[in-house]
Amino acid sequence: MIVYPSSIDLSSRTLRVLTGRLAARRQEIGTRWRRLPASRQALLALAHLRCGDTYAQLVAGFRIGIATVYRYIREAVEALAAFAPSLAEAMLTIREKAFVILDGTLLPIDRIAADTPYYSGKYKRHGMTVQVLTDPFGRLLWISPALPGSTHDLTATRQHGIVEALAKAGLRCWADKAYQGAGNPVRAPFRGWCLKRWKRYYNTTHAKIRCIGEQAMAILKGWRLLRKLRCSTNRITAIVQAVLVLHHASA
Repeated sequence: MIVYPSSIDLSSRTLRVLTGRLAARRQEIGTRWRRLPASRQALLALAHLRCGDTYAQLVAGFRIGIATVYRYIREAVEALAAFAPSLAEAMLTIREKAFVILDGTLLPIDRIAADTPYYSGKYKRHGMTVQVLTDPFGRLLWISPALPGSTHDLTATRQHGIVEALAKAGLRCWADKAYQGAGNPVRAPFRGWCLKRWKRYYNTTHAKIRCIGEQAMAILKGWRLLRKLRCSTNRITAIVQAVLVLHHASA
């Protein structure tokens, strides 16, 4: 096997934040010795999350066993996910915004056709769906826990209590047609082919605002691991939360 140096398109501050989290965790559990120092473990985790490097590639690059790679990545993800804000905590920051943009996205997974709950009819593939809140400039504010891909965006929004939280904070929210009927805080475009002129104008203005949220989706998919997840579906929420914490750390 040929091993070659590579790069990770993240700031050094991101590496320092993750190294600090791992060092604190090691001190908390009383670790005396590890094959890799906290800084190298952080680099390994970032290579997996950001670049999507497989366990086999990390084994060759860091010269450790595959079980150690799995354990190191899981430890790093859990250490980061512990600092991810809940919806109530995120609202303390979100309520200061003029408005927010709500959208859902599917994180593809490697499941077979028999796994019906994970199949999304909208995206025509298997995955886990998450709800994303962004600010007026397209910056990521909060990501929901992951649900099976067959879950409708409106159902997921209600299950997470997003509408109630927005209404309590008195925030305006822009969303796409999938969120029609969500409630007063959520503004969705009109449906139909023969709309009146003012409704067509409203939909055009609405689309210009809502498209800003696509920047956040692009940022999220910039973490290559999220383009095709091959882990247990039970771990996807923690991975998404870890990515959110690292994104905020690098901002």
